[in-house]
Amino acid sequence: MSTINEIANYAKENAEKLGIQKFDIYGSTVDETSVQVDQGEPKQVKASNRSGVTVRVWNEENTMGVTSTTDVDPKGLELALKTAYEASFFGVKENVPDFSPEATIPIENTPHDKVPQAPVSELIEKLLVAEKELLSAHPAINGVPYNGLAQRDIDRFYLNSAGAVRTESHSIASVYLYSKTEEEGKKPRSAGAFRVNRGVEKLDINGCIQETVEKTISHLNYEKIKSGKYLVVFSPEAFLSLLGAFSNLYNAQNILDNQSLSTADDIGKQIASPLISVVDDALHPANIGAETFDGEGTPTRQVSLIEKGVLAGFLHSAGTAKRMNAQPTGNASIGAKVSVSPNFFHVFRAAEPEQELSLETAENVILIDDLQALHAGVKALQGSFSLPFDGWLINKGEKTSIESATVAGDFLEVLKSIICVEKEPELTPGGVCPRIWVNELSITGD
Repeated sequence: MSTINEIANYAKENAEKLGIQKFDIYGSTVDETSVQVDQGEPKQVKASNRSGVTVRVWNEENTMGVTSTTDVDPKGLELALKTAYEASFFGVKENVPDFSPEATIPIENTPHDKVPQAPVSELIEKLLVAEKELLSAHPAINGVPYNGLAQRDIDRFYLNSAGAVRTESHSIASVYLYSKTEEEGKKPRSAGAFRVNRGVEKLDINGCIQETVEKTISHLNYEKIKSGKYLVVFSPEAFLSLLGAFSNLYNAQNILDNQSLSTADDIGKQIASPLISVVDDALHPANIGAETFDGEGTPTRQVSLIEKGVLAGFLHSAGTAKRMNAQPTGNASIGAKVSVSPNFFHVFRAAEPEQELSLETAENVILIDDLQALHAGVKALQGSFSLPFDGWLINKGEKTSIESATVAGDFLEVLKSIICVEKEPELTPGGVCPRIWVNELSITGD
């Protein structure tokens, strides 16, 4: 891929040639290698180098056109600028996107620290060893149907005709293991684990194996559960799944589109237990491959969403911030329409609970490890959910796997029914979060 300076020069030259005064370009390139194995043999090896840019052009009437291309040589950029310019005359007349007012603000410590990629043979060898260890860990484990070891180098840039130029690059490696059991007269049981780090050498593959084994074995002796109201403990990953599924609550674009559980006037409203605070923090130290700017060139930052149970802020693009008289937050992606999404959650205890709760002493508590079918079981605009889950019934530290069950409720009621936020946070793919205890949730067993 051409260097950012070359692309900037091509863009300026071609824009001048075409008489274009105002434009911006966001682009990225991803160099990725991933492997999968099956029963001691390599199953799939993939290598890809994907690049693409999104070009936006404003015409003399200040309407905007957008086009995307993977061709960033002078000819490709000229065609993209020309196409976007032609499209601009059919662009929206109201709430036209504009440059972010923060696109030229300097960013300290932009990452450019890539890790050398490991050879494919090493990836296969490490994953084969992991699969072998899993299969030998317990007689009931008879397969690891889903697994993967991947490494990727990512380069991103943003530039515009007002002089903004941003670049960053980083490396990410990840491993995923998901094992399955088979025992005579019993249903197959399964569980998985995930680890991420900056490079393959730093990946905690042994920790991933250990977690997968422990979870899988803990599901072997399962029992049915009675339907009813239970004290429920959400694992960090399960709670963040719900928080993401109902992201319209704090998404400014959803609010402006009247597709949200919130309104613009809800800032300062108590929506959750005072025990919990939620921050969107792209730059959290635990966020591997943290992005320092968004698709509009706005610097990313810490955005407080819920403070001691009070709705404290929304996620904004430059456009939503302008319409709601706020600041952009670095959560925008550009395309045919600018979209807004969270970066990396940080959920933490905001106040001491009335009673410190522990799985070692609690009786008849359900620990939900993993929520399933979020695409089908969540009614985001109604705030309700009904989701199958993997989990355990826990009695004074003793775990009994639940054969199959569904948890249902109203998300805003869940937030208000939080009775304990544990102290110790855990890192998940979506953020950092401790276990969350929620009172009186409906569980439907078989």
